[in-house]
Amino acid sequence: MADALSIIPAAVLRNLADKLYEKRKNAALEIEGIVKQLAASGDHDRITSVINLLTTEFTYSPQANHRKGGLIGLAAATVGLTMEAAQHLEQIVPPVLNSFSDQDSRVRYYACEALYNIAKVVRGDFIVFFNQIFDALCKLSADSDANVQSAAHLLDRLVKDIVTESDQFSIEEFIPLLRERMNVLNPYVRQFLVGWITVLDSVPDIDMLGFLPDFLDGLFNMLSDSSHEIRQQADSALSEFLQEIKNSPSVDYGRMAEILVQRAGSPDEFTRLTAITWINEFVKLGGDQLVPYYADILGAILPCISDKEEKIRVVARETNEELRAIRADPAEGFDVGAILSIARRQLSNEWEATRIEALHWIGTLLARYRAEVLSVLDDIFDTLLKALSDPSDEVVLLVLDVHACIARDAPQFRQLVVFLVHKFRIDHSLLEKRGALIIRRLCVLLDAERVYLELSTILEGEADLDFASIMVQALNLILLTSSELAELRALLKQSMVNPAGKDLFVSLYSSWCHSPTATISLCLLTQAYQHASSVIQSLVEEDINVKFLVQLDKLIRLLETPIFSYLRLQLLEPGRYIWLLKALYGLLMLLPQV
Repeated sequence: MADALSIIPAAVLRNLADKLYEKRKNAALEIEGIVKQLAASGDHDRITSVINLLTTEFTYSPQANHRKGGLIGLAAATVGLTMEAAQHLEQIVPPVLNSFSDQDSRVRYYACEALYNIAKVVRGDFIVFFNQIFDALCKLSADSDANVQSAAHLLDRLVKDIVTESDQFSIEEFIPLLRERMNVLNPYVRQFLVGWITVLDSVPDIDMLGFLPDFLDGLFNMLSDSSHEIRQQADSALSEFLQEIKNSPSVDYGRMAEILVQRAGSPDEFTRLTAITWINEFVKLGGDQLVPYYADILGAILPCISDKEEKIRVVARETNEELRAIRADPAEGFDVGAILSIARRQLSNEWEATRIEALHWIGTLLARYRAEVLSVLDDIFDTLLKALSDPSDEVVLLVLDVHACIARDAPQFRQLVVFLVHKFRIDHSLLEKRGALIIRRLCVLLDAERVYLELSTILEGEADLDFASIMVQALNLILLTSSELAELRALLKQSMVNPAGKDLFVSLYSSWCHSPTATISLCLLTQAYQHASSVIQSLVEEDINVKFLVQLDKLIRLLETPIFSYLRLQLLEPGRYIWLLKALYGLLMLLPQV
């Protein structure tokens, strides 16, 4: 220290701490000349003493003007050292960096100016301090003083120039610092970070794409920033990275897929659109790398199919089709159960379009991986049954398609019909509103005779007689009126001459007995007129209440429909069809007489 005091005149040291900038500047020029002479003579020990003096007595001084003088003095010393400054940077740079957090904004300003001048001299040699400089600049970019911000921007531009031309910059050491800063909300810091990402990505020797998973989430976070400029910068950076991904032979899709799945559920519309666009490209490009993430990706796509924004819906649908077109092998990590679980969960989505696509996925999985799906059938069966109560007819029809696909095998068929009857038993409104739709569709998909025989077998032993009666009446009405059951009606009409028709009649009769009017309808359909008359005669002993009369009225109305045109024509031959006449007269006598 004493050595340094003897080197630098007292007047110079005094001026270096003066409140006037011009005096401090002139003192700094004096120090520059002194250091230049010492460097020329190779006296680095005395140079070290000078730097120590400037550091301890000035930059760390409690007096603001001393600190300002110390900063300009260190910059001057660096200029004086020129080519030999590198060996003294360990002494020069830390005190300048320390001044970036000074309470006095003017000190912070001069710190920026000092480091700018130091950097101009040493260029790439100060890369060893890059992380500390970056961290300081990151904070200064959001400084409360506009002049400090402006000075920091100038320094930032110079540092970027130095980094882009340096071969000593370590991206591996920088990325952890960048990742740590990416979730900062300050708009100035965000602009600063995006600017650095863009600059580093433009350097051919720096592989920013390889580290993209480390800061991708932060970039997506910026897409919802309140500042249009920041959103635009983040979008531009993401677009550039996506283009690089398309052209790169090696990309870590997996880690990024996890981030994109999360961002696809963002409340911000622009973020969702960008995320789903990336997912779309990943599905096209990712190949085997994405197989373990298919379930998560599907979980992101399905809700977006019903997004309020049309652009998102379009991309989501396209991605969904791309994903479904891929035929992955469970042996290669394709988790059928996980995909099925996602589809099942989306069956309770509030939007119809999403529920429809979820059912398409279940159908696709059944078609391709039947054994795997059936092995976890218990996990989805109840949800599929509940879906029969869906307000959308299209959803219900698709649910029935899935049920029919499951029920191709006898055990599953039996289970389906048993569960369906149970569902109708506990939810009469479902039977009333959707019963006809459900039964008719199952008859088309699974063979009407098979469906009716199974239903009849179950209802024959039904303990709840009121439900059994309601159910049989519903089945009877469907049998008599639905176009899908025309072949079944034709077979029953032949039951007097056709063994197959006779067996069907006998099988249905045992359960149809739960409802007198249904029994009479079945007898009239099969032309068992004598038995129909006997049934009607037996009703004399029963309590003829309002419910019965309502059912009887429905039956008489049905006799006037085209289904029973053959019966009405038979009335033209009373001698041949005497039992038919008796049956019809019997029905007439059961009606209230006015």
